[in-house]
Amino acid sequence: MASPKVLFLLATSLLCCGALAAADYAPMTLTVVNNCAFPVWPGIQANSGHDVLEGGGFFLPSLSHKSFPAPTRPWSGRIWARTGCTGSGAQLRCATGDCGGRLQCGGLGGGAPATLAQVSLHHGGAQLDQASAAAPAPSSPAAPPTSPAPARRSCQLRSPAGGGAVVACRSGCEAFRTDELCCRNMYNSPRTCRASKYSEFFKRECPQAFTYAHDSPSLTHQCSAPRELKVIFCH
Repeated sequence: MASPKVLFLLATSLLCCGALAAADYAPMTLTVVNNCAFPVWPGIQANSGHDVLEGGGFFLPSLSHKSFPAPTRPWSGRIWARTGCTGSGAQLRCATGDCGGRLQCGGLGGGAPATLAQVSLHHGGAQLDQASAAAPAPSSPAAPPTSPAPARRSCQLRSPAGGGAVVACRSGCEAFRTDELCCRNMYNSPRTCRASKYSEFFKRECPQAFTYAHDSPSLTHQCSAPRELKVIFCH
C-alpha cells in the first residue's frame, strides 16, 4: 500500500461531558475516528500499571470509527495513528508510529516519527478527565491537537518513504541526536532546554502544542465525567 502523502497526522481530543460526578467512575466510551482519506492503524500505549486497551492497536479504514469501553478505574496512556503500513496478520510495518512491526502493540510505544494524544481518565476531584497533545518530538509526551497540515515543502527535516513521498517531519532531536536538541544531560531543565528552529516549525503550525521537552503551552482539556471521549484523526 502506498504511503499517504501527508506531512504528519494530527489528532484532536474532543471531550463530550455528561452530568455525572467524576468520582462515580461511570461507564465511558472511547471512540477513535479516522476522518482521513486514507487508512490508519491506531496504536494505544497505557502508562505503567494500567491495562492495555484493544490489544494496543487495530486497523481503521478511511472515514470510519471504532468505539470500545473505557476502563472503569483510573487510566492514563497515549493514542497515536500509524500510517503507510504494510503487512498482513499480526505482522505490520509502518512508515510512522511503528511499534515493533506488530498490528497490536501490546504495550509498546510508537517509534518516531509519530504524533501522540495523551489521555487521563477517572482521576476525580481537582484532577478530572484530561486530554492533552504535543508535536512529534521523541522527547515530548504527546501530539498536536488541531492545526492545518503544514506544507511538506516547508519541512526542514523530512522523513521520506519509498518513491520519494514525504510522510512526516522529524524533530531536531531525532535527526541530529545532540544533547541540546534532545534536552538531555546538562540541557535537561526548563532553564537550559530551549526551543530550536526545528521545534519552532511545529509551533508556527500548532501554537498550542508541545514542541520540545520543556515546552509549556496551556492545552490540556479537562471535563468532569465525560460519557464519551473521541480521538479524531484528520479533524
